[in-house]
Amino acid sequence: MNKTSNGDLQIANGGELHQIANGRHPSLTTNQGVVISDNQNSLRSYPQGPTLGEDFILREKITHFDHERIPERVVHARGTGVHGFFELTTSLEQYTTAKILTEVGEKTPVFTRMSTVAGGAGSVDTPRDVRGFAVKFYTKEGNWDLVGNNIPVFFIQDAIKFPDLIHAVKMEPDRGFPQSATAHDTFWDFISLTPESMHMIMWIMSDRTIPRSLRMIEGFGVHSFRLINAAGESTFVKFHWRPKLGLQSTIWDEAVKLAGADPDFHRRDMFDAIMSGNFPEWELAVQLFTQEQADTFPFDHLDPTKLIPEELVPLKVIGRMVLDRWPNNFFAETEQVAYCPANLVPGIDFSNDPLLQGRLFSYHDTQLSRLGTVNFHQIPINAPKCPISNHQRDGHMQMTQPAGRVAYEPNSLSATSPREIPARGFHSAAVTEAGTKGRIRSESFADHYSQARLFYISQTEYEQAHLASALVFELSKVEHVHVREAIVGHLRHIDEALAQRVATGLGLEQLPAAPVAARPVQAMKPSPALQIIGKMQDTLMGRTIGILVANHSDGAVIAKLKQAVTDAGATVKIVASKMGNVKLAGGQTLPVDGQLAGTPSVVFDAVAVILSDEGVQALSMESAAIDFVRDAFGHLKAIAVDKGGQALLDIARVGKDAGVVDANDQTAFIAAAKTRQWNREKSVRGLA
Repeated sequence: MNKTSNGDLQIANGGELHQIANGRHPSLTTNQGVVISDNQNSLRSYPQGPTLGEDFILREKITHFDHERIPERVVHARGTGVHGFFELTTSLEQYTTAKILTEVGEKTPVFTRMSTVAGGAGSVDTPRDVRGFAVKFYTKEGNWDLVGNNIPVFFIQDAIKFPDLIHAVKMEPDRGFPQSATAHDTFWDFISLTPESMHMIMWIMSDRTIPRSLRMIEGFGVHSFRLINAAGESTFVKFHWRPKLGLQSTIWDEAVKLAGADPDFHRRDMFDAIMSGNFPEWELAVQLFTQEQADTFPFDHLDPTKLIPEELVPLKVIGRMVLDRWPNNFFAETEQVAYCPANLVPGIDFSNDPLLQGRLFSYHDTQLSRLGTVNFHQIPINAPKCPISNHQRDGHMQMTQPAGRVAYEPNSLSATSPREIPARGFHSAAVTEAGTKGRIRSESFADHYSQARLFYISQTEYEQAHLASALVFELSKVEHVHVREAIVGHLRHIDEALAQRVATGLGLEQLPAAPVAARPVQAMKPSPALQIIGKMQDTLMGRTIGILVANHSDGAVIAKLKQAVTDAGATVKIVASKMGNVKLAGGQTLPVDGQLAGTPSVVFDAVAVILSDEGVQALSMESAAIDFVRDAFGHLKAIAVDKGGQALLDIARVGKDAGVVDANDQTAFIAAAKTRQWNREKSVRGLA
């Protein structure tokens, strides 16, 4: 590195000097010094065609990215894995030959891993983040990995941008923070310059990314795939997982406090459910459509920043997944499990989605770095449960002992060596691909705002307020004013009122100009299926209720309340100032499940406060007790109280509304506990 006579900096790179003058940048090159002409698009056979294997720029960039960290996953490092089974309930035989999708009643073993994306393995469970949702099916025809997220779209349209996205969202390299957070400059700088991300931004700023439980999230395969039937005909498919417990999220303040109260909240919640026999269950649903139907869509289904509204292509439920067994060893299974979207079975195939095309290479490559060997498929959690037989030999950590002199095909020296089986082997879809090769993104990918607007206008007023407030919170952490202004400019294409709410929250005196949109924003009807509040199940199943008690509390009221809540399908935990037992008014003792300071109301879905006069006096001096009821009220939870409980609420200056009910009216409490008290929110916090 040296300076020119006028003080400009020069960098020697690949034999070529690239000058950095005031305001100018060095040429972007490969690691071999080749100047890159296009860092935005993978090489494909034609604008909507498959990505080409000869794209050495994509391969170098993805390969380097995949091997950056050892041995922790670069993304999805903090995960929770559970064994279970998938049972097919409706055959798709007219669409596919895949046995797992045609044999009704067949139960296929699965291993499902759910995870945060941005944080490391030691980060907390409850940040605002996308959740990974990956399912490994151990089918009779080989392993099928359905690797997706709890959000149906993604930030970027082309895999070549994935390293840039993750570098932007990860800890800033000069300071090593923030951990597991998007509220910082590098992330929002990248987003401000990547308008294709705006649909995903609506999702991650919504309540979808602060879930109450991993048992209460949806899962999506994200991309379009193909199903191929016996006649060789293909149909496009998108996969959806829908939780039987319904969707439920936390309040942002609640999520923040959960991170401190229990960094392992989601993992512990899943563990407790499995160990108690309350096995979580999801429906598997599909959207099926033909190329002819796809041609009529007002968007390109191959664009991973787009979803197909359920009103346009309805969901068809075809099966269910039940998770019923915790791993024997966390490292051996949850940490060593290796998923790859390229793991398919005959009857399923890929689409030309350019993000999916890059993932087909990246996932396998990153496992070579993480697990250190080409034989990682022999690790028990990754091994197929059907026979495998091929001519691959040796390699680091080879566990099998193939016999014989033949390790190639074709051969004439062995009558028992494996051979290809054209009749029932894997066949790719017979699709004609033709066009002009180049790094050109399809024009059909150019609409970046219409579905972002669709998502926003589909939310309830409460969810819209949460989304706007999340944007204000995140952008308030951004130091560079021009980045904040750029994001607000993008928001003007989505919803002018949303842009104004965020601008006001950030103290901007006037709305920044909106960037030029590549395509006009389309008018689309709201899709209620995109809400959370509108999709909550009318149930207490899978929920947990906390009852705060003290010495001389009314045992009869506690017993009736506990019985009613348990009958409704919820779990009850008794909380008191100390562990051990409390002595109730009738003289009997009651075991305590949680000590007050370590079991705040944030870990419950609703609470009850049953106290004697003596108990009120004692707890009125406990800040943890005051916080218990204040937070429950502030987080919009139902609260059941007796006379003593109401006295504690009065001392804590907690208000009275329809969600604060008499503990003797168990029916009213259960009805209130099934949801949040949304009308309360305006009285307890300011929102954008």
